[in-house]
Amino acid sequence: MGELVTQYKVVLILFSCLLLIGIGAGAAWQVQDWRMGKKLAEQVNLHQMDLAEITNAASAQARAEQDKHLALEQQLAGQDQQHTRELSDAQRNQAVLRDRLATSDLRLSVLLDAADSASGCNVPATPGAVGVVHGAARAQLDPAHAQRILTITGDGDQGLIALRACQAYVRAISQ
Repeated sequence: MGELVTQYKVVLILFSCLLLIGIGAGAAWQVQDWRMGKKLAEQVNLHQMDLAEITNAASAQARAEQDKHLALEQQLAGQDQQHTRELSDAQRNQAVLRDRLATSDLRLSVLLDAADSASGCNVPATPGAVGVVHGAARAQLDPAHAQRILTITGDGDQGLIALRACQAYVRAISQ
């Protein structure tokens, strides 16, 4: 029986040692879990801060791009209004000239080269005492020809206005 008690004590000591080792391991595991949990929480916090910075930078850049786009749209709208006004003014001026030509209020004339012998025009190079026009010799154009010339120059004016509008647009969007 003495031997049984000794064996029982040995088993009890071994069991106590194993229990203490288990408790120590569990406590160490718990402490390690708390430390790692704290480190993970810090990493999550840093990650969230990084994401917030990235989001703020991206939204600031998007706002800047949006502001630039809005400014460009406003600039282009202003240029469009200006070129539309120029085109309207040119068309109005052309209509006034066309009306004046039609009512004989205005006559188109051309300078004649009196030195050109091939022209077949016997207009004196110097004005005589009979006329009141001073300067080089001129010839009036037929009203139909004057209307055609006015149409051609009007189309040219419109083309130049459109070209300036296109150039201003390209300059504005290439900045």
